[in-house]
Amino acid sequence: MVYTSPAPPYGVTSMNEPNPVAAVPTQDEKTWGMLAHLTAFSGFLVPLGSVIGPLVVWLVKRDQSAFVADQGKEALNFNISVLLAALICGVLVFILVGILLGVALFIFWLAMTIVAAIKANEGVRYRYPFTLRLVK
Repeated sequence: MVYTSPAPPYGVTSMNEPNPVAAVPTQDEKTWGMLAHLTAFSGFLVPLGSVIGPLVVWLVKRDQSAFVADQGKEALNFNISVLLAALICGVLVFILVGILLGVALFIFWLAMTIVAAIKANEGVRYRYPFTLRLVK
């Protein structure tokens, strides 16, 4: 039986040797990571923009930076999850509970998107709570 260890954490080339170059994202990577989250606000201007914005950042930058790829994928997964929840709230409007859930979902989405953008700008790999990891 061969034992394989889990993949090393971000910025570590092996479990014994940290890679200082990859451990801390550059300012450019931090900015793009932040933009991956903030492009979700394009949903205020364009239908489905909250999904399209993070998707574009992820597709453009995923091969150039592991940090931006991670944050873009995280923002994309979160916004897809919120879109699915919004559709459920839309159906539940007919029994009136959907209106309250929709307002709560909007406030949650707004707060989490801002928190994620701030954390990405600090160079932290942010993970949204209650997110379906659909894009791997």
